[in-house]
Amino acid sequence: MHIKPSAAIRKNYNEISKLCKESGEPVYLTKNGEGDLVVMDITAFSRRESMLRLRETLVAVEEDRLAGKKGFSIDDVDEMMKKTIGEVADGRRE
Repeated sequence: MHIKPSAAIRKNYNEISKLCKESGEPVYLTKNGEGDLVVMDITAFSRRESMLRLRETLVAVEEDRLAGKKGFSIDDVDEMMKKTIGEVADGRRE
């Protein structure tokens, strides 16, 4: 975990940017000794956002499963994927 005073972003932007990019971790900025902001590389942020969306989807699916909502078997999913891939492949040939 990287913690810097908020003044560091004004004085050492390039250093903090490099630290974020190289570590892939956020840098926590403090103001008057207390947490104030978090700065992170856009690639790491995008990856984190994608993971959060995936987790939200998985939680929703698990809640549906626990509530008794019908899901799909592996064979059902395999058939749907083959059908979709076939439709996309056919569309590219036209």
